[in-house]
Amino acid sequence: MLSRVTLLSSFAITAISLIAVPPAKATPIAEISQVTSVSQLSGVQPTDWAFQALQSLVERYGCIAGYPDRTFRGNRALTRYEFAAGLNACLDRVNELISAATADLVKKEDLAMLQKLQEQFGAELDSLRGRVDALEARTSQLEKQQFSTTTKLTGESIIALTNVFGGSDLNGQTVDRNPTLSHRTRLNFDTSFTGKDLLRVRLQASNVSAISNLTGTPEGELSFAPGFQEQEGSEIELNALSYQFPVSDRTTVFVSANDGESEEFAESINPFFDGDGGRGSISQFGTRNPIYYLLEGTGAGITHKLNDTLELSVGYLASDADTPTGGNGLFDGAYGAIAQLTIEPSEAWAFGITYIHAYNTDYTTEGSAGSLNANLFTATGRPTVTNSFGLQASFRPSTSFIVNGWVGYTGARVLELGDANIWNWAVTLGFPDLGKKGNFAGLVIGMEPKLTRIDSAITAATGVERDRNTSLHLEAFYQHQITDHLAITPGLIWLTAPNHDQRNQDLIIGTIRTTFTF
Repeated sequence: MLSRVTLLSSFAITAISLIAVPPAKATPIAEISQVTSVSQLSGVQPTDWAFQALQSLVERYGCIAGYPDRTFRGNRALTRYEFAAGLNACLDRVNELISAATADLVKKEDLAMLQKLQEQFGAELDSLRGRVDALEARTSQLEKQQFSTTTKLTGESIIALTNVFGGSDLNGQTVDRNPTLSHRTRLNFDTSFTGKDLLRVRLQASNVSAISNLTGTPEGELSFAPGFQEQEGSEIELNALSYQFPVSDRTTVFVSANDGESEEFAESINPFFDGDGGRGSISQFGTRNPIYYLLEGTGAGITHKLNDTLELSVGYLASDADTPTGGNGLFDGAYGAIAQLTIEPSEAWAFGITYIHAYNTDYTTEGSAGSLNANLFTATGRPTVTNSFGLQASFRPSTSFIVNGWVGYTGARVLELGDANIWNWAVTLGFPDLGKKGNFAGLVIGMEPKLTRIDSAITAATGVERDRNTSLHLEAFYQHQITDHLAITPGLIWLTAPNHDQRNQDLIIGTIRTTFTF
């Protein structure tokens, strides 16, 4: 059998030429697997000049292996380590033949050549064995010291330098020009038990002060800041506790024990801008249609793919689900319910049609005040029932440009007083990978929620009238990806006629957001 050694002689000639060349820098060897037929190797055709050689080595001698993806990569240069592994496989085959008492079929010159090759490549074989032993030891160490077999720990820390450069508050007083340096830090413990589910436990600490503490309006609030007229004291809190799991190939269930948001199960149709504060837009308004902020808390959501184009999302979240007193709880207190149909006819286009019904008593959290309109909340302070409708769209004609837009309408009923109408809209322009892969430049132009109509009963009781003028939200930012774990985003927000009142001087808000991920 082995008397036909044409292939082994060729093997030897290759070995001699390799020995004459200084070894290249050691590189990791891809895991290889033994094949039993040359037909198992993709990329090898019967018309190839080396086909017969490979067929002999594979099917007669069993000393050729392929890569994990079943390719042979015959046109790629052979490394010394790979040659050593192939030679070792042939030597093992020879030993098998000798053990089977078939050594008489092997010519002495063939054995001499193989012995010579083994001696000359002894260093490579020893090196390979040593690397495998070291890898096994390292793997064993990692298994003993790993944090968890099912849990992945990730973190994000935002450090932001922020300043309001000009303008006046709602009382006509000039806003203090006092720079601040603050942070928001998160630790995520993501656990999967099946590989398809996700249990998230998030710890957060933040000392970011809301811009509204200075201006009196939620317009221009930063995306990583707390809610309207709130301030956190850098205490560690359980910021999120949620679990999502598939019940079928098309249906996923999301359950939140606290601080859940609609974005968990209903896509905001504003890719690249909706980065949860750490990335994308520097303002809450720029991240998504403000009507989404009308529901948050404890509850559940379901996402079901009707087909490859349509996706239906429904959900219910209660703000005070943990409070057992009357007027609170899961079903007797503030809540929000959402239904959204997402349409993606192609990779370039996406649309969202959204309906949100909510009952709220406190609009000081997240972007709720901006969703309802600050004037209406601060003047009435009463429970309000809202029915909101949103239309979102996204168009990405190329990998380097994306345009998004939305319009939102809210019909609000202030209990025992009357009704009011609120509108908002925006257009966002994005430029992914501008200047460098991972960078992102964004522009936001829009109108934050504006009170366009209000019943005379509300005006008579509170003195609140519909907004006099129209305030525009103009925003520009550039996210510069320094490394995979560090991004610096300078950004500027310009608010004309803040609070939709030209009597207020324009506000200019600037920030430099530094985001660390690990």
